[in-house]
Amino acid sequence: MHPTHTGWRSGYEADVGLIVYLIILFFVGLFVGALARLLLPGPDPMSLGMTALVGICGTFSAGLFSWYVLHRHGGGLVLSVLFSMLVVWIYRHSRGGTYGRQGLGGNRRRF
Repeated sequence: MHPTHTGWRSGYEADVGLIVYLIILFFVGLFVGALARLLLPGPDPMSLGMTALVGICGTFSAGLFSWYVLHRHGGGLVLSVLFSMLVVWIYRHSRGGTYGRQGLGGNRRRF
């Protein structure tokens, strides 16, 4: 089959393109999430996957904010890091604000 025709090769290239996109998305999220964790003081016991997820959520939130509030295309690195810092802060306070405590009533005294 000629490379310009649609066939099994175009499906394979689309699959490879999706995998490459997801890998790049993971590393961008890891970079943004790591910057957010570094700029926000205090302990954050998170795995690499959670750090990447924080970066991806912050970047997505920054893009939505930029699109709907600022009427611009794309959030940018600074806005992504700021929103990721907000995600880290929310995550930290949902777990009780300290390292050893469980969040949402996990350390209640039982009578």
